[in-house]
Amino acid sequence: MNTPVVYIVDLEAIETRYTGEWKVHLPKQMKQAGFNVEVIEGPSTLPSSTTPGMFLNFSATNIYKSVQAQKIATLFSDNKVKDGDYFLFTDAWNPTVIQLRYMAELLGVKVKIGGLWHAGSYDKFDGLGRLIGDAPWVRHAEESMYNCYDHNFFATQFHIDMFRAAFPWLLDNEGVKRVGWPMEYLQGSLTQYSGMNKRDLILFPHRISLEKQPDIFRDLKTQLPQYEFVMCQEQELTKNEYHNLLGEAKMVFSANLQETLGISWYEGVLVNAMPFVPDRLSYTEMSEIEFKYPSQWTEDWQSYLKNRDLLIKRIVHLMDNYSDYLPALLNQKRNLEESFFSGKQLYKVISDAVDPS
Repeated sequence: MNTPVVYIVDLEAIETRYTGEWKVHLPKQMKQAGFNVEVIEGPSTLPSSTTPGMFLNFSATNIYKSVQAQKIATLFSDNKVKDGDYFLFTDAWNPTVIQLRYMAELLGVKVKIGGLWHAGSYDKFDGLGRLIGDAPWVRHAEESMYNCYDHNFFATQFHIDMFRAAFPWLLDNEGVKRVGWPMEYLQGSLTQYSGMNKRDLILFPHRISLEKQPDIFRDLKTQLPQYEFVMCQEQELTKNEYHNLLGEAKMVFSANLQETLGISWYEGVLVNAMPFVPDRLSYTEMSEIEFKYPSQWTEDWQSYLKNRDLLIKRIVHLMDNYSDYLPALLNQKRNLEESFFSGKQLYKVISDAVDPS
């Protein structure tokens, strides 16, 4: 009897995003979990920069996915895909899944398919949501992709709820899985930065785009001259330089209006940088109470101005009493690494699918 293969249909690697790390670490982690893994990737010669303010390069990503579609079709043509195999799309927003389902059904090959949802038009602050919105074609496309997957994976309950608000008729509880993201590699890769000497440094580690509200961070810099404020994406940092800054920072700040998981603040927590995040989005279920501020303080620019003094007072308290919050920071780290940045739940679902006994 052949051992089922888990085909990872990956996302193109961009060094400044975590996709570059996934390309290296996810296959290793899944092999360590006992899976027989093969990676289906696109061409390596693509633009390395993202479309400004976005997660991917909108042109390059379609070149990448088109090559993946060709490789998947060749696997079927060569009779290499067998009953019981599993296809894991590390980005569920991949029209290639429709072609995969089409081939599997028509050829009678019984495979299972799972997709990790990162974002889409259903999120009004995501690139697709802002630029395309609820246009019928994009909503029908997302619904079609959703229905192609046996397992629709989400990192947080917030993300599931947001998806279902846009598609209330999609109520397949069995196929929807809140699994966190398979990022256990971060715990080891950031260890060397966790013992660095701290300075009065506050970081903005997010994309510089409207939904991240960078103007609030810039204004705080003018209000709190006793601290150093750094907007990371303005510095054109390498990963190592970025991680060194995280290691030296006391705080990672967010006023985000869009965040379905938030990797940068977890990276900060791993190197003992306090998160300071609004009580909204995924932060509500993920963050310890000590590191959340009321959502209404930064819901928009006017609400920020109205509540600026309260926000500043809280920042000063946390920064000036940093050592007192280390126990809470340790609890925050445990919660995130156990419930949101581990692949254990994802691997369990796939394991049950390829070996239902």
